[in-house]
Amino acid sequence: MSPPGTLPQRPIVRLHPDDNIFVALTDFTAGELVDGVRLTGAVPRGHKIAARAIGTGEQVVRYGQTIGVATRAIAAGEHVHSHNLGMGGHDQDYHFATDLRRLPAPGPARTFMGYRRPDGQVGTRNYLGILTSVNCSGSVARFIAEAAERDGWLRDFPRIDGVVPIVHGTGCGMSGKDEGYQTLFRTLQGYARNPNFAGILLVGLGCEVMQVADLVGRDRLRPDGNFRYMTIQQTGGTRATIDKGLAELKAMAPAADAARRSEESVSHLVIGMQCGGSDGYSGITANPALGAASDLLVAQGGTTILSETPEIYGAEHLLTRRAVSREVGEKLVARVRWWEEYTARLGGEMDNNPSPGNKRGGLTTILEKSLGAVAKGGTAPLTQVYRFAEPIIERGFVYMDSPGYDPCSVTGQIASGANLIAFTTGRGSVSGYKPVPCLKLATNSEMYARMRDDMDLNCGDIVTHGVGIEEKGGEILDLMIRVASGEKTKSEELGFGGAEFVPWAMGAVM
Repeated sequence: MSPPGTLPQRPIVRLHPDDNIFVALTDFTAGELVDGVRLTGAVPRGHKIAARAIGTGEQVVRYGQTIGVATRAIAAGEHVHSHNLGMGGHDQDYHFATDLRRLPAPGPARTFMGYRRPDGQVGTRNYLGILTSVNCSGSVARFIAEAAERDGWLRDFPRIDGVVPIVHGTGCGMSGKDEGYQTLFRTLQGYARNPNFAGILLVGLGCEVMQVADLVGRDRLRPDGNFRYMTIQQTGGTRATIDKGLAELKAMAPAADAARRSEESVSHLVIGMQCGGSDGYSGITANPALGAASDLLVAQGGTTILSETPEIYGAEHLLTRRAVSREVGEKLVARVRWWEEYTARLGGEMDNNPSPGNKRGGLTTILEKSLGAVAKGGTAPLTQVYRFAEPIIERGFVYMDSPGYDPCSVTGQIASGANLIAFTTGRGSVSGYKPVPCLKLATNSEMYARMRDDMDLNCGDIVTHGVGIEEKGGEILDLMIRVASGEKTKSEELGFGGAEFVPWAMGAVM
């Protein structure tokens, strides 16, 4: 990379000495000479160029790792993409717990201004939530939230950030004892206990499979006791439930408004890390920069969560080698094997990713995408592997199993206890995830300039101005601390977060 403040001398990058491809950092036309290689055709920025001739069946290497095999002979200077690159085999040697690295020096203790809850968790926001047990109570939950906003009584409670209806499309027409039920159950309980909620109103219909009484359980759902629950059928219908729901929210409001931000160690930050709308820059700029920020936070005692199992496929060996024990590494491999069986049973395949947008951005195989996605996890030891929405207990860098679909994956991370989301994007994903703020990290400067109203930080200057990965990681951590302390993200300013609760739907719909 060039020194900070200067443009790169060559508009290409070779990420590892063993790579047999370059990555274009600008649009090239046919016939241009690039690092001594004449281009055989046009190559868009973010895409790959063969650095030398690659034979049919030969491995194509990026990041020093195999991203696929040539499906036909590729000439030096040729565009390398879906027309000549396939997935091929990808057997990995997991080398469990053999690559445990020293974290960066933690430096001075960092703090943020957060809401300490009775159970010891610390929130970054202070919402009241309306949680639904079933799709059939979703509209009524929205009616209650709309009435609360319309009536104006929230103005009397300035420290409440708002009322969030958490609605979804399931909760009935499902088995009451299979993996799908247990996953939804964990998700709903996890949201009720997320530290960014100061109180929860649980609303059900009454006759659904996901019974309100089961969700409340013996431990009363929230340790602070600031929750209420009801069913529409028992309460007397829609209008009666809206009226009662408003009354219950008003009853919970004083306790929620009594919460005050206090100075807390960043060890209480739990960051869900995501990438969506990825491109050829993701693994060069924003993802490794987020990884650097992750290492800095973990060194301070904080927690970061990597997820999206189909999008680490083929790169899981880089995580198993960093597992603190063979047992932790094998837990990750077990989740990968589950996904192989799951997709095969449903007639799918693990390489149905990258998406069309990812491919337009320069990514070709899931192996290539996964290697870039794993970079979000930095270099810290992998301390534990969790199921979707399972409560996170261990601090440090952890893994939570989830689909690669961003809203669903973030839903699981929030249910597991995340109080902030960091989301890298190259194509320009727009979303938010109430009650948890989501900061967007742009992988390239062009998209950042075009979508500035949606992006919180540009990581494209790593390429355009030679900003160092570690420097950008420090910038990301600073932004995390400011957002955790109350600074609004772009998605919060735009009002996102009302439609992005997407539980992982598994099992038969009956």
